[in-house]
Amino acid sequence: MSVALTIALPDAETEADGDLDHSLREDIRMLGRVLGDTLRDQEGEPAYELVERIRRVSTRFHREEDEGARQELEVILSDLGADQTISIVRAFSYFSHLANIAEDQNVIRRMRAAAASGRGAAPGSLANALQRAREAGISTAELRKFFKTAHASPVLTAHPTEVRRRSTLTHEMCIAELLADRARLDPTPDEQEQADEELRRRVLTLWQTNLLRRTKLTVLDEVANGLAYYDYTFLRQLPKLYAALEDRLDSLDEEGTAAPELASFLRIGSWIGGDRDGNPFVTAEVTRETMRLQSAQAMRFYLAEIDALGAELSISTVRVRVAEALIALVDASPDLSPHRRNEPYRLAATAIAARLRATAFRLEVADLVGLTVKPSAAPYASAAEFKDDLDVIDASLKAHKSGAIARGKLRDLRRAVDSFGFHLAILDSRQNSDVHERCIAELFEVAAPGTNYKAQPEGTRVALLLRELATARPLTSPFAAYCEETVGELAMLRTCARIHQIYGPEAIQTCIISKAEGVSDMLELALLLKEVGLVDPAGTSAVNIVPLFETIEDLRNAARVMEQMFRLPEYRKLVDSRGGLQEVMLGYSDSNKDGGFVTSGWELYKAEIELIEVFKRHGVRLRLFHGRGGSVGRGGGPSYDAILAQPGGAVQGAIRITEQGEIISSKYSNPAVGRGNLEILAAATLEATLLSGDAKAPREEYLTVMEELSDAAFTAYRALVYETPRFEDYFWESTVINEIATLNIGSRPASRKKTRRIEDLRAIPWVFSWAQCRLMLPGWYGFGTAVKSWLQHHPDGLPLLQEMYREWPFFRTQLSNMDMVLSKSSIAIASRYAQLVEDVELRESIFGRIRAEHQGAIDSLLAISEQPRLLGSNPLLDRSIRARFPYIDPLNHVQVGLLRKYRSNDTDEKVLQGIQLTINGISAGLRNSG
Repeated sequence: MSVALTIALPDAETEADGDLDHSLREDIRMLGRVLGDTLRDQEGEPAYELVERIRRVSTRFHREEDEGARQELEVILSDLGADQTISIVRAFSYFSHLANIAEDQNVIRRMRAAAASGRGAAPGSLANALQRAREAGISTAELRKFFKTAHASPVLTAHPTEVRRRSTLTHEMCIAELLADRARLDPTPDEQEQADEELRRRVLTLWQTNLLRRTKLTVLDEVANGLAYYDYTFLRQLPKLYAALEDRLDSLDEEGTAAPELASFLRIGSWIGGDRDGNPFVTAEVTRETMRLQSAQAMRFYLAEIDALGAELSISTVRVRVAEALIALVDASPDLSPHRRNEPYRLAATAIAARLRATAFRLEVADLVGLTVKPSAAPYASAAEFKDDLDVIDASLKAHKSGAIARGKLRDLRRAVDSFGFHLAILDSRQNSDVHERCIAELFEVAAPGTNYKAQPEGTRVALLLRELATARPLTSPFAAYCEETVGELAMLRTCARIHQIYGPEAIQTCIISKAEGVSDMLELALLLKEVGLVDPAGTSAVNIVPLFETIEDLRNAARVMEQMFRLPEYRKLVDSRGGLQEVMLGYSDSNKDGGFVTSGWELYKAEIELIEVFKRHGVRLRLFHGRGGSVGRGGGPSYDAILAQPGGAVQGAIRITEQGEIISSKYSNPAVGRGNLEILAAATLEATLLSGDAKAPREEYLTVMEELSDAAFTAYRALVYETPRFEDYFWESTVINEIATLNIGSRPASRKKTRRIEDLRAIPWVFSWAQCRLMLPGWYGFGTAVKSWLQHHPDGLPLLQEMYREWPFFRTQLSNMDMVLSKSSIAIASRYAQLVEDVELRESIFGRIRAEHQGAIDSLLAISEQPRLLGSNPLLDRSIRARFPYIDPLNHVQVGLLRKYRSNDTDEKVLQGIQLTINGISAGLRNSG
């Protein structure tokens, strides 16, 4: 069920695999018993018996497809009182959370078992990628060269689909640790009893903790939540991943000589606090504070680690010698204790710590790390200086027979500093092109009244922007008055420039233009950047200017726009100043909402092919930034498969991928799972670059078929969503879109404008709402009609579609993702949500079409994949999903009943609370729902 970790396991299940599945079942049963005992103790025996009855009836229905069981379930749930409802919802919600923990632990056990079995490294691991590279004749030197220029970056974003609080997440992590210890350790009876008691204590605390936030999140709350994953995973696990990779490369090296350390090619990015597209709460002050919070997180870690390192390095000059370069550090130490006079490494550590504390004042984060007195030591001017001092310790240890010591805590700290610097995460800045246009229009109008920039044709705009870019004088005037939007936008970009000065140019490297449609959109941002000093008239840019192509039309125009950009000498200078590299972002969410799942995936694929050709023609390196979501409806699915399914030449050693909503916690809250996901990203980047370069392009026949399928799917999807009268009424009445807005799960509004129009709704709540009612419509609608239509024109064409599924990774990955989505859907449950639509004719008309398309999608998928049933080729995931239905279904039934009450103006606050709790529980059960 989990999409958190997608390292593939061997196809054939061994006896050991069966044992692991048995362990999973035992963990789930054990956690269920503990939760049941907690429920009985806290809510009473009747509440416990009611939950058990509902569970048994729901299980009976799913095992036997007993319609009587479904009717019995509906009767039970319809008779619940308010307090009973809350207890039921909490019980089933917490069970889903606990089942997720057990499944994640089972994934880790499977990884460990595979590694210990000698069956070879699992696909998706770096060990497997390196092994395949060697088998392909790629030398260690070539591998090192790849890593020297590679760039792989998961970019954390704040989107309103993560309904868990950090408090509950913390308790869940403790439960995960207890399960891990249970599996790996050999406790005595007393130790086991203590562990069992601690588990019961954690589950009880979880039960007594609010699942829901009582107040709305601010942007800085979202920043704080995002920073938690650096404690959980990134700061400690990323250095260990590098160490393991370096050691593996050393073991492969034919030369046997000491090789230089790998460049830090894995970089963690973030939009949280920098993405102001449609979020009025992301201001210049918020972005400044975001960077302070990020930097403080890094500084706290470094200070703690350098103190721990000093305690560890008790090496005495009585026993060993030290390098001359270390003496300078020793002389700078403020520690005058005679007890440490002969302990140079400890003294060096205190000298470094003193400079770090002084650096905290320079970075304006001293208050956040608890410092009140500024040390007299000189602050570090950059993180590179800090690492230079650590390198002095490292070199001295290695030069005097202490290399094993250098490979411990010091090695991890040096890598952390190289990876995270003083800024921690690379913060992206993003704004909508419409905002840039309005700002530029005002600047021109104030500077030269009557310019009327917005009324000018594209060619005139471009010429005007290029002239201004080449001018040294500023366009803005300190004596002019500008509107609030323009003032805010300039303040934001000045803050970015100030962040460069304080934290270094690594802190903000990218400015993204949402809704990029043409050349002027990119030049407008360049001109705004020039006004704050991040672009200079000579043609140098301190940041990457990145267009985001997100609608179907934008994707179709992406290559043409970039062709025009590269033909402009003024813009080409900016690209060359960034190392000849141009990043392009592709939007999965909006293109899906715009054109449907099939057409979105196909237009993205075609756009990549066209961009590859344009960039090759102009000699510019391409770095694609994939704006994927967690759900399939927003481009989600296993990252490893998705990267390998890219067209040849699309990766080129560099890739950035957004990590959004609940997927962040699924992937990175558990350290082992988090490291595995970072490894997947690195391995897939390597394989897609070095092992897929000579892969055959898809047959022309495949491309033709896909174009025809896309056209038919697009027509079907648009006909339903955008051309059916009153479809928006059906959507708003049959889903929880209204009620999602009452959850305190994000700082950004659900819609761009205060309307009910689908066009104005953000893609995230659009997908999230369809997941809650178990339709998952954005992940499959239009596919059944497309295949049926194509086969009508090609009656003997099924074998060709089956061949495409077997031979073409893109097509297979698309259908595999659809397979998972359809497996999680339930047309029977969705029909209950349809009953919420008051207009009977509207309800029956639209839901009838959806029902028919749903069955058509399933039939087409099974025929093409040659599976007897959904997920027939993935029994592990199938078992996981089916095991969850008896716990998710009751939440859906309860949610429908509560929606009826809430929409009939029931004023009981427990009704809304119950709805919010069901949203949490269903999201937890489905996992990748938003």
